[in-house]
Amino acid sequence: MTTLRLFQPEDWRSVWQILEPIFRAGETYPYSPNITEAEARVVWIDVPAATFVAVGDRGEVLGTYYLKPNQVELGAHVANCGYVVGEAARGRGVASTMCEHSQTEAVARGFKAMQYNLVISTNKSAVKLWQRHGFEIVGTLPKAFRHTKLGYVDAHVMYKWLDASS
Repeated sequence: MTTLRLFQPEDWRSVWQILEPIFRAGETYPYSPNITEAEARVVWIDVPAATFVAVGDRGEVLGTYYLKPNQVELGAHVANCGYVVGEAARGRGVASTMCEHSQTEAVARGFKAMQYNLVISTNKSAVKLWQRHGFEIVGTLPKAFRHTKLGYVDAHVMYKWLDASS
């Protein structure tokens, strides 16, 4: 069973072990493959409004996501998230659990919608997962991502209105 909780400082080592290979690969996130651990901590922990970890039965960190406003001021009612699942935990529903949790958490924090700004088109499993959770591709940015193996590939903007009251 996977549980979600707020990131604690003692989680950083495990979170970095999950983030580092993903960032270094340069296939799904726009951060430099040469990002330092300190820089990664800033973008994943310090900048977001909140960061969460998915924890397994033995207390191991399986994945992580952050939640933050997508824009400032007049666009701050739209949330943005980034998700990463550790290699050993993939295919076990961790990303789906984090997606569901992030939507509930976003609503609880007053967000009205959620937007993913750069879902890499070659990351088919992520695109399908977000669509299963009600996100729509509202735009495709041609060659907006410089994939380290494939060169320039398209990226999707995906969006979901969360506020059932309006």
